[in-house]
Amino acid sequence: MDDIEVPQYFICPISLQIMKDPVTAITGITYDRESIEHWLFTSKNATCPVTNQPLPKDSDLTPNHTLRRLIQAWCIQNASKGIDRIPTPKPPLDKFQVLKHIKHLWQPEFQLKTIRQLALLAAENERNRKYMIEAGLSKEMMLFIVTCFRQGQIDGLEEAIGVLNFILIPSAETKQILVENDRIIESLTWVLCCEMENHLTVKSHTMLVLKKICEVTSSSVLERLKPEFFNRIVGVLRSGITQQGINATLHLLLEACPWGRNRIMMVETNTVYELIELELGFPEKRTTELILGILFHLCSCPDGRAQFLSHRGSIAVVSKRILRVSPAADDQAVSILSMICKFSGTYMVLQEMLKVGAVSKLCSLLQVDCATSLKDHVRKILRSHFQKWRDSPCIGGSQGINPS
Repeated sequence: MDDIEVPQYFICPISLQIMKDPVTAITGITYDRESIEHWLFTSKNATCPVTNQPLPKDSDLTPNHTLRRLIQAWCIQNASKGIDRIPTPKPPLDKFQVLKHIKHLWQPEFQLKTIRQLALLAAENERNRKYMIEAGLSKEMMLFIVTCFRQGQIDGLEEAIGVLNFILIPSAETKQILVENDRIIESLTWVLCCEMENHLTVKSHTMLVLKKICEVTSSSVLERLKPEFFNRIVGVLRSGITQQGINATLHLLLEACPWGRNRIMMVETNTVYELIELELGFPEKRTTELILGILFHLCSCPDGRAQFLSHRGSIAVVSKRILRVSPAADDQAVSILSMICKFSGTYMVLQEMLKVGAVSKLCSLLQVDCATSLKDHVRKILRSHFQKWRDSPCIGGSQGINPS
């Protein structure tokens, strides 16, 4: 094939390969459909790659049938030289086809076949997802999941969750759907305990969907969450899911933390213990920031601090993250240790802090370039317990902490 001269106008300006489905943009330049759609939808560009003229995402891409037939004829003529024949492309999905699929979704004889077709189309490309969003498929998928929950049906659940994960966008429309149907969050939490073949993927996608929903839901919904919600959410962390799913779960827990009622339920489901276990696995930085953020909230209540201290590795793992993750993590870690010292600072706890290096880490913060407010917070902790820690070498070398 290297010896064959390919006509230049058969070549896509983006991929530099022979075009399989040539389409002409409003700028007059012809591209392979897959390449220009990736340029517009996935790479988020808004200009023509060749002319640099404006090319909005919703602009028409007109199929160039004449050029496609020329390319196909040329490929057939050169088949003996190793050129593969290019099949006629399928017509692209449009909004009207999505509406037809939605109609079939609620017809029992077509339901399972339709939901599987929608899952394949959603995974195919950004253009398909755009039309699905415009046709209101997000609402239909959520209603389908609620129907499955009410009927105890799991057929099609995996596909429905997968479609929602692709097309659900936190928006006013999503918020309105939640207002109209108060069983959506309950139904999604139910999915977490359903036994399915690809259960790890389904659970991860469900958590991502729940995160998107809770980003737009009203505070009145978040403050009315039930114990079963937290049981299942924490159960997901315990059983293991993808990294993306873990972060979505932690985001969700953090969103629920401002309400005291939620914090109590989290503690009752051993959330503090599970978070420490997760942190002991040395997760990525963003995961650590989320874990410390949740622990900060949960340690604001007595039972949360008690559960924190009941784990033998709690003080050690929090103190070890200081100066190793990010300034945000430093703030959260110091705040956690501050609450433990102030409200649960028994002799044994304070000695444990010395033993595992927590005091040494606090002193280190005074020697590095960090926020003045953080240093003031550290000095306050060290001064409050100076008498218990005064014999520590790091205390002796730190300035401005002797209360006298």
